[in-house]
Amino acid sequence: MLEVLVGLVAGLLIVAGILVILGPNTKALVRRLRTLRRRRPSLSVFQPARPREVVSSGLNPKTQRVLVAASRLGNWLRAHGHEEVARELRSAAGRMTSDEPAGLYAMQTVLRRVRSLSLDDRGAQERLKALSNELRDAVQDRFEQLELLPRS
Repeated sequence: MLEVLVGLVAGLLIVAGILVILGPNTKALVRRLRTLRRRRPSLSVFQPARPREVVSSGLNPKTQRVLVAASRLGNWLRAHGHEEVARELRSAAGRMTSDEPAGLYAMQTVLRRVRSLSLDDRGAQERLKALSNELRDAVQDRFEQLELLPRS
């Protein structure tokens, strides 16, 4: 029992010596240690992450609609093993942010390729058709809007 008491006092003296050496930085160190204290994981940690749909806020709303539809279709294609088509779709969407007409034409080319895909699962084929129709409609709307503008 005496050894435990002596060990405890020696440990406290060592901690006190370290605190004296640290000086005025002790308060900041204690605050940092409190923030590092482990928190309980929230329930969202255990749920699968939803794919993000990032759209620049400076773009035309119809362009944003095209990019969101392309993102949905690209994520679905990637999840179902069509990496190459998803990559082409992302490339076309990236082109839209810098050169919108070229990106729209590239998007139409990718849509033609998506239309030629055939899947064994009927539900998956219907979902692919719905997503590609959503993107096609958004691309057509943007094309119609751009045709109203004079070409330079």
